[in-house]
Amino acid sequence: MGIYINEQEKFFSLKTNNTEYQMQADEYGVLKHIWYGERVENNMSYLLEYPDVGFSGNPYDAGNDRTYSLNTLPLEYACSGIGDFRIPAVSVKHSDGSCALDLRYKSFKIKKGKYNITGMPAVYGNESDSETLEIILYDTSGKIEITLRYGVLEKYDIITRSAVIRNLGQKSVILEKAASLCLDIPHFEWELVHFHGRHAMERLSQRSPLINGIQEIASTRGTSSHQHNPSFILCSPECTENSGECIGSFFVYSGSFQAQVERDELGQIRAVMGIHPGLFSWNLKPGDIFETPEAVLTYSKNGFSKLSYNFHKVIREHICRGKYKLAERPVLINNWEATYFDFNSDKILEIAKESAELGVDMLVLDDGWFGKRDDDCSGLGDWFVNEKKLQGGIYELAENVKNMGMRFGLWFEPEMISEDSELYREHPEWAIRIPDRQPTRGRYQLVLDMSREDVQDYLYKVISNILDSAEISYIKWDMNRSICDWYSGFLTAEGQGELPHRYMLGLYALLERLTSDYPEILFEGCSGGGGRFDAGMLYYCPQIWCSDDTDAYERTKIQYGTSFIYPVSSVGSHVSVVPNHQTGRITPMETRAITAMAGSFGYELDLSSLSEQDKQSVKLHIKKFREYAPLIHNGKYYRLSNPINDNYALWEFVSDDETEALVHGMVYRTEPNMKRKSIKLEGLNPDYQYQVNGSSEVYSGAALMKGGILLPKAWGDYCPVEFHLKKQEG
Repeated sequence: MGIYINEQEKFFSLKTNNTEYQMQADEYGVLKHIWYGERVENNMSYLLEYPDVGFSGNPYDAGNDRTYSLNTLPLEYACSGIGDFRIPAVSVKHSDGSCALDLRYKSFKIKKGKYNITGMPAVYGNESDSETLEIILYDTSGKIEITLRYGVLEKYDIITRSAVIRNLGQKSVILEKAASLCLDIPHFEWELVHFHGRHAMERLSQRSPLINGIQEIASTRGTSSHQHNPSFILCSPECTENSGECIGSFFVYSGSFQAQVERDELGQIRAVMGIHPGLFSWNLKPGDIFETPEAVLTYSKNGFSKLSYNFHKVIREHICRGKYKLAERPVLINNWEATYFDFNSDKILEIAKESAELGVDMLVLDDGWFGKRDDDCSGLGDWFVNEKKLQGGIYELAENVKNMGMRFGLWFEPEMISEDSELYREHPEWAIRIPDRQPTRGRYQLVLDMSREDVQDYLYKVISNILDSAEISYIKWDMNRSICDWYSGFLTAEGQGELPHRYMLGLYALLERLTSDYPEILFEGCSGGGGRFDAGMLYYCPQIWCSDDTDAYERTKIQYGTSFIYPVSSVGSHVSVVPNHQTGRITPMETRAITAMAGSFGYELDLSSLSEQDKQSVKLHIKKFREYAPLIHNGKYYRLSNPINDNYALWEFVSDDETEALVHGMVYRTEPNMKRKSIKLEGLNPDYQYQVNGSSEVYSGAALMKGGILLPKAWGDYCPVEFHLKKQEG
């Protein structure tokens, strides 16, 4: 397997198929980070040679050696208060008010299989495909012990990180920061890629040089957020899609997070990622432990495409779970943009009838079917059917849809509560709000205290009552506001800083119960679209509504950034009406369909209102998606352009055996009197001959990768691009 140890030298090497991660405890017991990159089969500690750097203090046990400083050495899990003035991974406050933590090597353990994290999502594996290394460190005070856990998935080039912090003393300790990842990179030059945005414009990629100082990507919103995704990539300045070094990491967590990257005075890089310390403190009582969420790492020497491939594989095969983790997804129609809150059974069945005739697999009933819910000012928390809208209830509606040959799904927003609701009038103490202060509303709603077991039990009961009442095949789990006013009547004053993390533990507990008890249901995550698009939610929901922006042009940029970390199968993407409801833009139906096929395909409009020509297009697009879906979801994904900079957005899927490929995208603007542009393809077999779109056009893989394929002659803006390539036999 992938863990190699020299006990005498206290040297640890984690090896995957193409990467190597090295650590070593030195003569003072300080665990140093040595190397992360390409496999080298050599202890790389010879590169760690440091001068006496002014104002860099020295540990007492280093004697008069002024070249030995924790402020310059690459450390595996950096602490505060002991002379390392860079960003720490862990900070504590002891009972006497002091804040120092001095970690030294104690021992190690190797275990077959992948470690689990209590009550939280994490990469999973078995004894045949993964291995765990635990390195135990102790504070020199003897009161704190920290176990660094490393999961190694050799064939995926994946290493995972988590820490377990244990109080061995007789008094409580306050954890003020407990990061999951600390990665010191003492060698070479690096740039930072991260994914920022806003509601309806998420995960826009941005690449920038590292400054001398600290750059931060973070969310304090109680969710991973629309504004910053919990992931980042460090890359060499010359890194491209297919060449150059890059290191990527994503956080398996759905709450507030912080990722910081520091370039120090010597040009060394430190990256730290974990729960945001500004919304975190934890009273660690004697004998108690705290487990951090998980961070996932990969390295590529062959550019961003290989890095993305590694992440896509591990998310699909070792984070997503259940029936739908690898299965083809149903083509669905959601009624939201067709009706908003204004619907009844007849209107929904009218949409369902047309959808069934056009070949749609599933109808999803969105917001407004429950309680007193005619707008977004009331009803949340009252998860019982509004029979004024749905005569005969959910059962009759679901049966009618089933009889049309389709499955049925429902929208929920379980974490929220409206002040105008029966639940709030009965249990106002269940809402997160500070006593004697007016609460902050978001979308006119408050947030339920998910840390409370009685809240979790209530939600499980009312949701399961609905699920047991009819044949329901899908749940869209929405969450439409950021969280503030953090306070819980369930916690003591000293424990209020624990609420944001306890909220996440409560949410995960509820999702675990529901997904375990209803394994046949496809859960889709959502938070105003892509406001909680993270690997933590993908553990329970194998797909997430990518963005509330369904404009095909804007979606190319959103889905481009998303693709660096997350697989296409996790992306909820639909065809919507034009003019688009978010932008007013008009794009061709074919272009909207091609863009939506780069995900879990569906529709977000009233199919019954389409022209006959568009209805025939819908039939064709559904037929195409069913043909292409195995390639789209299982194939290797390549970004062929940068839609933020280029006049076109193009992407490619290639089968593992290289016999089939699909190129999709659009040309944004047509220019007159211009020669056609060629685009170089990726991932083909240079010796194969490929037939294009079933025509007489046949080209070698070498020609298509070195010379490219000519884009179609564009006519009008947002011109669709589609090339289906199949190996020519004989």
